[in-house]
Amino acid sequence: MPESFTPEDRPAESISMTPALSDIFFTRTGMDEARVGRLVSESLHDMDDGELFLEYAQSENLVFDDGRLKNASFNTSQGFGLRSVLGEASAYAHASDVSEEAVKRAAATVRAVHYGQPPVRAEHIPPFGTNARLYADINPLKEVAFERKVELLQKIDAYVRARDPRVKQVSASLSGQWQAVRIIKADGRTAEDIRPLVRLNVSVIAEQNGRMETGSSGAGGRVSYAAYIAEGSWKKLAGEALRQALVNLESIPAPAGEMPVVLGPGWCGVLLHEAVGHGLEGDFNRKGTSAFSGLMGKQVAARGVTVVDDGTLPNRRGSLSIDDEGTPSGRNVLIEDGILTGYIQDRLNARLMNMEATGNGRRESFAHQPMPRMTNTCMLGGSGAPGDIIASVKRGIYAAHLGGGQVDITSGKFVFSASEAYLIENGRIAAPLKGATLIGNGPDILTKVRAVGNDMALDDGVGTCGKAGQSVPVGVGQPTLLIDGLTVGGTAI
Repeated sequence: MPESFTPEDRPAESISMTPALSDIFFTRTGMDEARVGRLVSESLHDMDDGELFLEYAQSENLVFDDGRLKNASFNTSQGFGLRSVLGEASAYAHASDVSEEAVKRAAATVRAVHYGQPPVRAEHIPPFGTNARLYADINPLKEVAFERKVELLQKIDAYVRARDPRVKQVSASLSGQWQAVRIIKADGRTAEDIRPLVRLNVSVIAEQNGRMETGSSGAGGRVSYAAYIAEGSWKKLAGEALRQALVNLESIPAPAGEMPVVLGPGWCGVLLHEAVGHGLEGDFNRKGTSAFSGLMGKQVAARGVTVVDDGTLPNRRGSLSIDDEGTPSGRNVLIEDGILTGYIQDRLNARLMNMEATGNGRRESFAHQPMPRMTNTCMLGGSGAPGDIIASVKRGIYAAHLGGGQVDITSGKFVFSASEAYLIENGRIAAPLKGATLIGNGPDILTKVRAVGNDMALDDGVGTCGKAGQSVPVGVGQPTLLIDGLTVGGTAI
């Protein structure tokens, strides 16, 4: 893991706006920065918290499917959101009309909502300020010509089809985003960020003797397209998608019942994200609706289990130099050696729980209020050799990749499908399996971890997290894990 930062390491003062953002938010809109600052100060006077969130974003998506370019879209959006917070209540007004008049109307609205409410002060003042830049200011949408992007998708399609005659369909997509944000507080402090984001995905359908199976692979991050236009990169992703599809053609029905399950490193951390990570978010714990509520300092996992949420990893999909409230991101230890040590916090829930914000206040866009959200959530590695962990299982399942799933935050119960799984027999990987689902309870499986591998890996950069109707990019990761006694839903008779 890279070096991480603590709030004490970061300056809290405002930074001067870069020329590009000054042009986007003020020169082009005709707004005066000083007047807007006064409007924010007046509208948030005597409030517990709040901010003006300015956003400008460009995004594109290209989809090459069934041998042709099926979709190509480009979108530009801009707007602001003004939030006032008093006690447990927050008022929010947003508009795509970025003008001083629109900000004035929003200011009147957010003040009126709180009429007669008392403030709730806190001992711990959440940090606010600048942070080390974790990614470049590049705009990936502009650095590569449209024709070259289409050519890349064509090459992927041709490459996969030429590799194996069983390939029936190939779908490849390329997407990118460039987001600029400016956050203004009531006391005049400001923070800003420029966030690139790209992603390349490949999906393959293969057919053999009338049977059809799929495989997929993807990668992305806060980088340029150059990393994926390189031949070695896209061929690796295309080859992995094809490999999965061909493996699944040989799969047999999965067994059912309670048995040991070994989870592979990297993307399988999505189970940790869904079944455990959401339960550690501050809003659920403040309201007492999480399975982890009231357990701070208690043993909630097996010894050797350490879980962190780290938004400071350079160029990662879930990383943020600052969150969407202007709080510097951090490396937050949530569970240490099995002990619950922290929650994921935005400013509102941190204040009400008398804790510090952790840099996890996130929103999908200017049209949404921030809430506690994960960044890059992972379980740290242990001392076990992956081969030894598998060898210790007489009969069980090895889940190399997970697909979709459902989780109940309150209870922690989950159901996840395995997109690539194998039977373990006498300590050896055996036949690939079809139709395996993992069923369990997030807090419960943490106590059933019997071995933690020394091969911790982050996913390739494809995660998107949904919560309360909002979607944000995230990362996951973990080492090889042995979980004893997990329920497997299968189709074998």
